[in-house]
Amino acid sequence: MVQVLILYYSRSGNTHELAKAIAEGVKQVDDAQAIVRSTSEVTKDDFLNSHGIIAGSPVYFGTMAAELKHLFDEYVIIRRKMENKVGAAFATSSDPSGGKETTLLSILQAMLIYGMIIVGDPMEATGHYGVSCTGSPDEKTKKNAVALGKRVASLAKRIREQQ
Repeated sequence: MVQVLILYYSRSGNTHELAKAIAEGVKQVDDAQAIVRSTSEVTKDDFLNSHGIIAGSPVYFGTMAAELKHLFDEYVIIRRKMENKVGAAFATSSDPSGGKETTLLSILQAMLIYGMIIVGDPMEATGHYGVSCTGSPDEKTKKNAVALGKRVASLAKRIREQQ
């Protein structure tokens, strides 16, 4: 069984809603399990036992929320054990030009430092840094989120089968 952790911080509920759509995509892959955790619920074991992590945050000053950054800082002690796991990102904002891409990149930078294999959303979605939206995710965004979840789970499964 491949486990994908969908990790998020959400103040308004929009990022949580997007996390749930991503989990639906993970579940579409045979032998894949989605674990959805907020930053206040996640554990070090969730990180270690997952074959992929998709992390999401609202935009705060063009970067990830402090609550998510804190976890990446705190769990740096397990960094070497995260190498070659699949990583991806998602973001929400309240403004159309609110820094979603820089927030996605801040999450991906942390994953790169963890030695993870980074992917964006698939070409069938937007083919960019990850899934993002302004406000509550609409149906198109949810469809893209499902595609991202499915992509990460599929890649994590392939990598696990090669080991």
